[in-house]
Amino acid sequence: MSAPLDPIAAIATAPGRGGIGVVRLSGRDLSLVVSGVLGAVAPRLEPRRALYAPFLDASGRAIDAGLALLFPAPHSYTGETVLELQGHGGPVVLRELLARCLEAGRPAGMRMAEPGEFTRRAYLNDRLDLAQAEAVADLIDAGTAAAARGAMRSLQGEFSAALRELAHELTELRALTEATLDFPEEELDFLRAADASARLDRLALALQSVTARARQGALLRHGVNVVIAGAPNVGKSSLLNALAGEDAAIVSAYPGTTRDRIERSIAIEGVAFHLVDTAGLRATSDPVERMGVDRARAALAAADVVLEVHDDRQPAAAGRDAALATGLAPGARRLVVHNKIDLTGAAAGEFAGGVRLSAQSGAGLDALRAMLLRVAGWDGAGAAEGAFLARERHLQALARAAEQVEAARRHGAGALELFAEDLRLAAAALGSITGVVSSDELLGQIFGRFCIGK
Repeated sequence: MSAPLDPIAAIATAPGRGGIGVVRLSGRDLSLVVSGVLGAVAPRLEPRRALYAPFLDASGRAIDAGLALLFPAPHSYTGETVLELQGHGGPVVLRELLARCLEAGRPAGMRMAEPGEFTRRAYLNDRLDLAQAEAVADLIDAGTAAAARGAMRSLQGEFSAALRELAHELTELRALTEATLDFPEEELDFLRAADASARLDRLALALQSVTARARQGALLRHGVNVVIAGAPNVGKSSLLNALAGEDAAIVSAYPGTTRDRIERSIAIEGVAFHLVDTAGLRATSDPVERMGVDRARAALAAADVVLEVHDDRQPAAAGRDAALATGLAPGARRLVVHNKIDLTGAAAGEFAGGVRLSAQSGAGLDALRAMLLRVAGWDGAGAAEGAFLARERHLQALARAAEQVEAARRHGAGALELFAEDLRLAAAALGSITGVVSSDELLGQIFGRFCIGK
């Protein structure tokens, strides 16, 4: 366990009114708060057993009444003693109860918790590793059921266990390498005897599998930013409404109806797609419409996928808006959508680089959904059940590990010192995900994004 820290307190439930509100405290010794807030009934508070009691102010008057739960160290979320006071969810009542807890615990150094400090203490006290701690925030922020399940797998340690298995194999190979280096005069080749080359090949395949599952999880976590763009009156707003299943945007036969960004999120096979309808791209003297066009171009610069919408009645030669080719984010994918096939009689479905559909009738929408999943890199509905809800730093660490494993395969037995160093760097890259190798700066970045009370 790390060095003792100041006791902390925070409201753990979301802001606003609710039936229940929770004030959470953590520290080495919370006896001052227990006695100060519960008064005469404090001796009746037993570990992990709910006690109904009034919560008292300094003069003994009841602020609220509810349940008190005590989790003595080390068997608690943070690894310290944790007290939860569950009362009514009114903002005023919760603020008064929190203020009373801070007042009662002030002689022991009680203070307000910082964002993510409860989970940070769980990590520092070895209750969670870093990947599991991040999964706590991901579970809270999950936008789809599939994302929530992926976060829960990581929180339960599946991702960490896979990483530890890879790191263990790397460590064993490194030990064999060191043994060969330590006894050159004995002509002992521990690496050849252990078939290290084949083991390294299997490790590389296992690392690829973990990386693939992490990439699918990253899709579940972040979703995909999809910008619907094109000339005025080609049916962009109708397409947004059709995909969202609601009248989110005003549809009109008059060009230039959409002046601002209109956003909706949808889920396709558990993957979140964040749709943005934009103003039609054209030169205009209308200052308000011009602002909408500028915002449309800003949206294009942040897009993962751009749906380039065209009216199927227009000649093919007029179908490509050159303005869409500039200002796109690096790596953004473009899908051409020929809309209004209900007016031309064309068949719905895919063609090279795009899809024909009718936002009015719905024909071809399933083909568009399938294309969106493919360009996003989704491997199918079954991928959600095996995905680890990974972050960008996880993917970068996995990529570094893969590079070092590949370097080790190139060096092989002909350069044992380099071979051993490659294995060490690969293991260190994996360790940075779970927190075996971490820095205070990294921890600050991670936990600073949590909500207060978690």
